[in-house]
Amino acid sequence: MKVNSPFQKPGILIIAYKLLVNDKSKFCALLIGITFAVFLMVQMTSLFAGILTRSSATVNNIGASVWVMDPAVNNVTASIPLPDYMLDAVRSIDGVSYAVPMFSGTGQARLPDGTFQAVSIIGLDDTSLFGRPELAQGQLSDIYGENGFIVVKDAEYGKLNKPGIGSEFEINDHRAVIVGVAKVASNGLFGIPTLYTTFSRAIQYLPTTRFTVSYILVEPKNEQAIGRIKQEVARLGYLALTRDEFNERIANFYKYQTGVGTNLLLMTVISFIVGLSISGQTFYTFILENLEKFGALKAIGAKSSELIMMILFQATFTALTGYGMGVGLCTLIISLAKFRLPSYAAMITYGNLGLALGMVVIIAGVSSAIGIRRVLRIEPFDIFRG
Repeated sequence: MKVNSPFQKPGILIIAYKLLVNDKSKFCALLIGITFAVFLMVQMTSLFAGILTRSSATVNNIGASVWVMDPAVNNVTASIPLPDYMLDAVRSIDGVSYAVPMFSGTGQARLPDGTFQAVSIIGLDDTSLFGRPELAQGQLSDIYGENGFIVVKDAEYGKLNKPGIGSEFEINDHRAVIVGVAKVASNGLFGIPTLYTTFSRAIQYLPTTRFTVSYILVEPKNEQAIGRIKQEVARLGYLALTRDEFNERIANFYKYQTGVGTNLLLMTVISFIVGLSISGQTFYTFILENLEKFGALKAIGAKSSELIMMILFQATFTALTGYGMGVGLCTLIISLAKFRLPSYAAMITYGNLGLALGMVVIIAGVSSAIGIRRVLRIEPFDIFRG
């Protein structure tokens, strides 16, 4: 005849919960260890996600569907000029609705107070101004006026002394006048203000090679035409990428060809090891100190499966509570940092949260395994004999 256990599932979990929280010092130590491990993991991965997003700011702000470039280009700031004939060649490809040139470069701005500030200058097609930002102040047509520039009001805007409409300064010994203040979807990564002007004015103000087109921005007639455009551009010896593909290329550059990805990965791994070691050791100490209670439960009829359930519940409850506290702490710190430091790049994504949750599950699993192994070897006789 089958004998039912005297313990019911809700009851055994209540006992496990009381055993866990009644030892306040151990419970707090477990929570603190997991909380700070999660905080560091989410913080490091969020910083990396923010860097990758901002590194593609120009691509996202311009919004072109297809970018034509030299095959050696690995990020948007390292453009290699294209020969002038490429613009006509791309325009003649079947499936291209229109194609326009874009210039990207860096110049030195001399402000009215005599200080110098590096600026990123983007030159838009004179006819269409394709890729223009949304203006918060000013008229777009004023960009065609003499020495007209549009300044982006982002985290770096203050480095130009917050110029308004009509403000003047020099760029490479040329007069520049602010005719518009714009806002963009994504701030840049490199800590320098951004100015928009016409293509012809950009190549006039900045020193260039004999070729002046940094990128060719292409709008295909339909999605089916993109494959044909890529093939034709490749036949000419150059590379055509969609916006998402270009973003991925830039992300891969920062992940694998700079020290940013490696360093942040190491910090994330260290955070995981710290959290695992602290929680594992503390949970094992908690099990040892409550060994007699687990032995007593086993002596009065608790099954091994029920003891395992108790330990899994304790580890899971602690891990998820610490995870929530860690994410909340990280969110608070990032929000405060962005409020005080507009150029702060960290950004919490679902991927960051999922990675941290996966690592917390591993921490809970290892901690549980350590406790389960010890509890299953308990013999009630030894407990009562002591």
